Amino acid sequence: MPRAILIYIGAIEAMNRVIGRMAMYLIFVLMAVLLWSSTSKVFMTPSAWTLETAQFVMVAYFVLGGPYSIQLGSNVRMDLFYGDWSPKTKAWVDAITVFFLIFYLGVLLYGGLVSTAYSLGYSAASRSTSSCPSSLPLSPRARRRRERSSA
Repeated sequence: MPRAILIYIGAIEAMNRVIGRMAMYLIFVLMAVLLWSSTSKVFMTPSAWTLETAQFVMVAYFVLGGPYSIQLGSNVRMDLFYGDWSPKTKAWVDAITVFFLIFYLGVLLYGGLVSTAYSLGYSAASRSTSSCPSSLPLSPRARRRRERSSA
């Protein structure tokens, strides 16, 4: 393998190790958010931001920590039959199952496009508790509705 590719792979693995080590501690952030959520619901007014914050931290935990887990080989494998097959059998099964994957991704893409068209057609707005402005430009009707509701 060319030296440049080996250097690139080494850099990516080192970066993955550092990010994974940092992401490992996000579980404590998640525990703190959920503890605050439970405490605030019992003893005071519930905080509206805790649900979304917990979701965001959980996604970051999995997305940033998953590659590190794979790098260490500590991920859970569900290959009950696949592991015992010969490389030729694995290749045949992979060649067939890739069509199921493509079909599944096509259905997801179609559903996402239909939902997006519906949302844009009716100028749907997010009911999110976060007050972050949308990064997508609003339609004129949605912009007028937002300006009226904020005034």
